[in-house]
Amino acid sequence: MFIYEHKIRVRYAETDKMGYVYYGNYATFYEVARTEMLRSTGISYKDLEDQGIMLPVIDLSSQFHKPAHYDDLITVKTYIREKPTVRIRFDYEVYHENGDLLNTGATQLVFVEMARNRPCKPPHFFIERMAKYFDE
Repeated sequence: MFIYEHKIRVRYAETDKMGYVYYGNYATFYEVARTEMLRSTGISYKDLEDQGIMLPVIDLSSQFHKPAHYDDLITVKTYIREKPTVRIRFDYEVYHENGDLLNTGATQLVFVEMARNRPCKPPHFFIERMAKYFDE
């Protein structure tokens, strides 16, 4: 299992009229966290795209437990619990800096060969970098 934490300061533009983080912004928080998670291994979305691979989201779920507000420092804890195959699932827990659980969610992405626009296995360099997080 691979676990990664990324901190985000809530910007005013991310809140709604009630002063809460607008629900749609959690998908953006998830994206930022998973991008930085991959970057921490030396993999970037740009690397994948340069290799002719894209990773579109095919499923998104989000559950709201408590609101986040402007200027809160939140931590997005991201998990990859299963070894990636043609699909990769990310699970998320969003915490307030005081430790309160604010949100949980998940995204599922699929590796797609851009030239053929067809699902494919992850590229070799991706598999190599992920191998240490999963028992073989």
